[in-house]
Amino acid sequence: MNDKVCAVMLETIQGEGGVYTPKNDYLKKVRALCDKFNALLILDEIQAGIGRSGKFFAYENYGIKPDIVTLAKGLAGGVPIGAFVTTEKIAQALKPGDHGTTFGGNPLACAAANVVLDTVPNEKFLSHVREVGKYFKDKLIELQKKYPEQISEVRGEGLILGLQLDKPKKSGAEIVNECLERGAIINCTAGTVLRFIPPLIITNEQVDEVVAILDEVLK
Repeated sequence: MNDKVCAVMLETIQGEGGVYTPKNDYLKKVRALCDKFNALLILDEIQAGIGRSGKFFAYENYGIKPDIVTLAKGLAGGVPIGAFVTTEKIAQALKPGDHGTTFGGNPLACAAANVVLDTVPNEKFLSHVREVGKYFKDKLIELQKKYPEQISEVRGEGLILGLQLDKPKKSGAEIVNECLERGAIINCTAGTVLRFIPPLIITNEQVDEVVAILDEVLK
């Protein structure tokens, strides 16, 4: 990090990389370095934002504020959209036409996004994400204790969770396919991490169904 660095860009919570959350005060130290060298901090919250972590923006879990946040996916509840949010200071550097996105401003996408923005920031909604997320994580930790030879770690915040496989009897892809045959849609990222990113309205009962299926497949 030096005066030649104009910006640092990273995911607040890694998605494709294996659902890694930042340790300790890592993001605070990154923020401090950016401030020291007058660089922008840009956070990619396309997966972790819009309530997914239990806060509207995932960075709110870590006590920092970025200069720019990129958003998509959950922003319009399934309708393709892309957006980025900046501070007032950074916004001064942009003029109309400087930046655009394929799905950024069409009326349908914006109408869908308005519904999301009227719903997800509600504290009652976000508390549901945190409560069910904790329930889900606790259930996955129970599986880890049951199959310590196959599962080495459970990671994540809210309803973006990852289960790290360690010398499993079946590959991650095989586990995903067998879960699908039994009616549970999950995926595997980074080769050995089962990733759970369910709808934010998932219930404890539905979590139990998924975990029961995963238990059966691992057994």
